[in-house]
Amino acid sequence: MSPEQPSPTAPWLYDRSGARYPLDDPRWRGEDGGPLAVSALPGLRPEQIDTAERSLWRYHAALPVPADRRVSLGEGCTPMVPLDWAGRRVHFKLEWFNPTSSFKDRGVSVMISHLAALGVERVLEDSSGNGGASVAAYAAAAGLRARIIVPAATSAAKVLQARACGAEIERVRGIRDEVADEAVRQARQIPYASHNWHPMFLQGTKTVAYEMWESLGFTAPDNVVLVAGAGSNVIGCDLAFGELLAAGQIERRPRLFVGQPEHWATIADTFNGLDPDRRGERLPTIAEGASIARPVRLPEAVDAIRRSGGAAYAVPEAEIHTAVRALSARGLYAEPTSGVAAAALDHFIATGDIAPGETTVVVLTGTGLKSAESMATVFAEAEAATDADAGEGAEGSRRTR
Repeated sequence: MSPEQPSPTAPWLYDRSGARYPLDDPRWRGEDGGPLAVSALPGLRPEQIDTAERSLWRYHAALPVPADRRVSLGEGCTPMVPLDWAGRRVHFKLEWFNPTSSFKDRGVSVMISHLAALGVERVLEDSSGNGGASVAAYAAAAGLRARIIVPAATSAAKVLQARACGAEIERVRGIRDEVADEAVRQARQIPYASHNWHPMFLQGTKTVAYEMWESLGFTAPDNVVLVAGAGSNVIGCDLAFGELLAAGQIERRPRLFVGQPEHWATIADTFNGLDPDRRGERLPTIAEGASIARPVRLPEAVDAIRRSGGAAYAVPEAEIHTAVRALSARGLYAEPTSGVAAAALDHFIATGDIAPGETTVVVLTGTGLKSAESMATVFAEAEAATDADAGEGAEGSRRTR
């Protein structure tokens, strides 16, 4: 289908070349081969929130999908818990309270609602775990068939969750990006419900920022700290806070502070003016959900950080492990990918970029319950270090007698 000129009064899709497409066009990328976005939407006013709805669909006035066509499992409205962290009051947004236990449910609910309304009967997704589990669940809720392509090393618990919802699972050897390449090849035959490519996914993801705004008494935080793989939360926050700013509902954008595993820090390196390839071999990371070498929306993610006045940090692996343990010590059993955000928080507090007295929200994307093997590794290391320290202490005690 060739690009058409949609009505100037209705939302439309557009690609990086500037070509426009009708909102009901089932395509997942533009004629230029790049990702699509939805044209600017009006920001939400407090009185437009559907307070009778306890899901992200309470913000349906800000979504380009008819609310009466929704496919919902009750996603959104996740807790935002204030805790003391390094002498500061920090709000942690617990996204594992979504139905499949990750933030992906926000985008997938809106994306599957859109595709189901177009009459799609089968969908394809590629995922390192959480995205696939979410697409499988929402496809099941919509009565659609789903094929999920996953890296061979994906957590068994995440694969089981997708399979339990009736999805067909295909494992592919190689890194996360090779899995994405295989999905693009198969997308010639099956509608591609990609959480990285599909523009409606970002429309659902942006609701996390609307929730921050509502929870903080219709004000924006000073800072939002995020982990990025493909950068959908970064772009989603940029979309929502941009809409609210344009509507006069906030005075300024929050600064977006972004962390990535150091060997997968393409967004952070690009933002910081570094060549991501200088790191050489992409070493495995315990934060598997953020191990994406070639983010589809790299320029958009970098622009979002820059537009906010924020910053980005390539997080060393040891700091991710430390942050996972620090979160758990406060009762937050977050997956290692979420630990990247907590490590970034520590870094930007240490640099002074996040100052005392500022309102800071940290988004924790998923639960440690779905990363049992990785969590066991993190805490086995801590126990081994404790045992070693105890042994050295006992030996020293014997020498001083």
